[in-house]
Amino acid sequence: MNNKTIKFLEEHQSSTPSRFVEEANWRKENAGWLKWSRQLATTLIGYMHEHKLKRADLAALLGVSPQYISKLLSGTENLSFKSIANIEQRLGISCISMVTA
Repeated sequence: MNNKTIKFLEEHQSSTPSRFVEEANWRKENAGWLKWSRQLATTLIGYMHEHKLKRADLAALLGVSPQYISKLLSGTENLSFKSIANIEQRLGISCISMVTA
């Protein structure tokens, strides 16, 4: 690389160290439930799209806050079976498929 590129990179280097390795290890350690959480998020996004709902609309249907909906849609919320069953019952849908990959 030329000196101009090196200088540019040094000037724009983050002052905080990268957490990439820690975050990658966390995702690897939690891969099992993260898969289910992403599946739930995808199902909810599809439901919202199909019914033309916003986050606040879905929150009202589920009796939760829009902030909680944002957590669900992130695909990284660790939910109990009871929470998932409640979502399924209130929306009349199946969120989690027991098909193994």
